[in-house]
Amino acid sequence: MFPRFTARPVREALADTPVVFIMGARQVGKTTLVKDMIDTSWEYITFDDGAQAELARADPVGFIRNLPPKRIALDEVQRVPETLLAIKQEVDENRSPGRFLLTGSANAFLRPQVSGALVGRMEAVRLATLSECEIVGREPTFLQALLRCEPPVADDLRVRDHLVRRIVAGCFPEPLQRTSERRQRAWYEQYVNTLIQRDLHDLPGIARTEAMTKLLRLAAILSGQLVNLTDLGGRLGLNRVTAGKYLALLEQLFLVERVSPWHAAEFTRMVRTPKMHAVDTGLMCALRGITRHRLVGSPALLGSLLESFVYNELRKQALWAEEPVTFHHYRDKDKVEVDIVMETASGGCYGVEVKAAASLRSSDFTGLRRFRRVAGKRFRIGVLLYDGDHTTSFGDGLFAVPIGALWR
Repeated sequence: MFPRFTARPVREALADTPVVFIMGARQVGKTTLVKDMIDTSWEYITFDDGAQAELARADPVGFIRNLPPKRIALDEVQRVPETLLAIKQEVDENRSPGRFLLTGSANAFLRPQVSGALVGRMEAVRLATLSECEIVGREPTFLQALLRCEPPVADDLRVRDHLVRRIVAGCFPEPLQRTSERRQRAWYEQYVNTLIQRDLHDLPGIARTEAMTKLLRLAAILSGQLVNLTDLGGRLGLNRVTAGKYLALLEQLFLVERVSPWHAAEFTRMVRTPKMHAVDTGLMCALRGITRHRLVGSPALLGSLLESFVYNELRKQALWAEEPVTFHHYRDKDKVEVDIVMETASGGCYGVEVKAAASLRSSDFTGLRRFRRVAGKRFRIGVLLYDGDHTTSFGDGLFAVPIGALWR
């Protein structure tokens, strides 16, 4: 079993908050995490059980009130969002911490009828797919070092072959247990079929399931690129508004994320278009038919997938950071860009560029130098991740760092 560093923030939330909601994509390990955390003082119920779900839909208030006098773990709560209002009533009568532990593979709290139900009563904790640190069993240190303005260092050097395997296998727990690439791909194909046939029907507002299927495949192709909703809609036979709504539904299932552009009020030459990243490269490769053999022979393809891999690794480490971190990208009208920009609540800005090659040139730092100038006093450090041997300073807070430092 892989260690899950998200267990710590979940336990912290249960100690002082009445309702804790673990949210994440299907099959990332939410149920496993919950069952590992609870004991006999808890009652575990899953709404994947059709009989339980029907009882709760028929009388959500009665269902919650008639639960055993224990702490309650409700799995896949998005399948019966009506229970959230009943939980609110229970919590208002007894605000003891740690009364309810909920999980959901669709963000039920984005629905207007329930979005305000548990305000001030609930803390949401995101469980992502496995991080590289969890897979190799090491405590994450990369982001912590970056936030301290220290250039991270690596024990693992020249990791190209490792990265190719990891990108194709992805970070869902189940395919990582499988020994062949063919069997891993079979799992992802079944995963997509389950999403289409079951999970999408849990979400309101989907009139064309086949368009959502095409959109998921497009998201795998366009990951790491700017989002043009008009172009996206044209490819799907949808208008711009509907394309945006369908993309938001994929976000609600935790399958893609839109990354907002970083901007400064005093600079007007920055592009304001968001980027899109799929949340798992294994799923992306399965949807696109990308194998390890193909990836080894295509440096450009490896580079585009590597950006999404690094983005997702940093997002996971940010879930465990002490200080909140928001993610952006930088691009200006001269087409100078930085792949990933992180900003802390205190205003510090950190840039990360990703390069699949082992060689370095001064021009590789063009984007980071531009961002450093635009960010001004807010700039803290900029790193270029590459498949190299050592951490090297390029002056004034800029460093080349081996990509293996991500899971040092």
